[in-house]
Amino acid sequence: MATAHNYIQLSSLPEDVRQQVLDFIAFLMRQKQGTDPENKGGRKTPVLGLAKGKVVVPDDFDAPLDDFKEYM
Repeated sequence: MATAHNYIQLSSLPEDVRQQVLDFIAFLMRQKQGTDPENKGGRKTPVLGLAKGKVVVPDDFDAPLDDFKEYM
């Protein structure tokens, strides 16, 4: 959605106004993600255990590697 025209308009603004625009964009992004402190009702609580069973650690995880036997 960002176009060269929008970029030219933004870059033609004075530095202080440009910073305000960028701060506003950051605010909107935080608000959309639900991480804005002022958006208390939109906060999502993490769901624990979503990745349970997706990662498997082998029994020999701590065993020395064959490649390093000559150094031990």
